[in-house]
Amino acid sequence: MDAIERIHQFDRFGMILGLERMNMLLDRLGHPEKDLKVIHVAGTNGKGSVCRYMYEALRENGYKVGLYTSPFIECFNERIQFDGGMISDEELAVYTKMAVEQTEAMVAEGYDSPTEFEVVTAVAFLYYAAKQTDFVILEVGLGGTGDSTNVIEKPLISIITSISFDHTDRLGNTLAEIAGEKAGIIKPGVPVVSNVTQQEAAKVIAKKAYECDAKFYDATKIRYGIKSESASGYEFDMEIYGTDYSGVKITMPGRHQVENAKTAMTALEILRKESIIKVSRDKVYRGFAKAVQPGRFEVLEGEPCIVLDGAHNEAGAEALKKAVKDCFPDSNIVMITGMLADKDTETIVSHFCEITDRFIAAEPDNPRKLPAEDLAEMLQAKGALCKVAKDAETALKMAVEHEAGPDVVLCAGSLYLISAIRGELI
Repeated sequence: MDAIERIHQFDRFGMILGLERMNMLLDRLGHPEKDLKVIHVAGTNGKGSVCRYMYEALRENGYKVGLYTSPFIECFNERIQFDGGMISDEELAVYTKMAVEQTEAMVAEGYDSPTEFEVVTAVAFLYYAAKQTDFVILEVGLGGTGDSTNVIEKPLISIITSISFDHTDRLGNTLAEIAGEKAGIIKPGVPVVSNVTQQEAAKVIAKKAYECDAKFYDATKIRYGIKSESASGYEFDMEIYGTDYSGVKITMPGRHQVENAKTAMTALEILRKESIIKVSRDKVYRGFAKAVQPGRFEVLEGEPCIVLDGAHNEAGAEALKKAVKDCFPDSNIVMITGMLADKDTETIVSHFCEITDRFIAAEPDNPRKLPAEDLAEMLQAKGALCKVAKDAETALKMAVEHEAGPDVVLCAGSLYLISAIRGELI
């Protein structure tokens, strides 16, 4: 059994929030997380991109940086990155063996088994401690309060990128409840950056920061001016707490990516002002220009142009709709979509139908998938034309060869589906 198979055997325990199992596992492993300097990032959408911007900017400035994110698009090792590369299969095997041995010992002694995500997080901590990283950028898996990454007692900074409806079965049915879960990463005396726009959610985060005597930085108050926008990227100017950041260029398109870049830049500026990092503006700019997230409004040039985006909730679908209108005005678009059944599919579909009225419905490779026939019925009920494909390969062929002669084939709805389609293309 290889390392990934050993990790996946814990998938049967599901995604159970809570820190007791994780703390016990880390105690048995000698608490490798205590040696790490962590930048902790939570949020409904945008956290992966914020992590990527900070990762590339710090690397450009000469730091050895770890990046822990999920899910992966092409291969499992993507989840644990360091200094521009992924954890090797050999290193993954070494640290998985260590984590699984202690996990099995816990079970043998009658304790609850850690979940798959908890095991992976422990593997990452072991790896980053061994690599003697300067910083680890740690993306929350789900929520905040009970997420396994929240064992970090004193990160350098806590970042909350956005709040919207997702995972309501676990995090709550109101934005305030969801914000309360995300705000669980706020620690006493640790500065907080929030780019949460909804007042009811923002109040919860600000209150938690106040209760923790943590400096609160509201990134929504930082304004920017866009100088240029296209499918190949954006350029914009802004000022952050008295420091001029003019001519920032990013290659991930969409105004939501400008917001993500602003959040990341704000966090870097705070760390710089507190003398935690030493960075030059030019090198930060180079890092931001390099930052790319596979499957996040990823534009693959060709005829037709193919765009991959993991929009899988209401806010993501709305951001995608705006990005397509900004970057591909008046384009002839055919959309491939597939979703998980536990999402707010009605709202997501409504946003997608404002992008185009021609669809290919497919199914993500996941037990929670929404049957393609059911999705097609939903789209047709909203007046769209929809065909059904049995798999990603067929969906892509049907879209490219669609009688509408598309300029753009847009693929969105689930990262599991996007991963499969991307595998057909790259």
